[in-house]
Amino acid sequence: MDLFGSPDCLATYAGRAPAPRDSGKVSGIRHRPKRYHRRLQQALFIAAMSSVTCCSESRRYYDRKRAEGEEALASSPGAVPATS
Repeated sequence: MDLFGSPDCLATYAGRAPAPRDSGKVSGIRHRPKRYHRRLQQALFIAAMSSVTCCSESRRYYDRKRAEGEEALASSPGAVPATS
């Protein structure tokens, strides 16, 4: 973690943190960054999906988020919530 300094920097590097796309009077619009480490993102996704399969606590979290209306990928334990 010393390389990145904070979990937010790591999430940005992995492409999991939304980047602002503000313009003029429009603000608060977020998008997925175009430049990110695709292999790291894939590794995080596989780890999150494995935890849903193997860990009952992660599975309960995933099911709860799905019941709340979250999309399947957004409700995975490794998902980073969008901030405004």
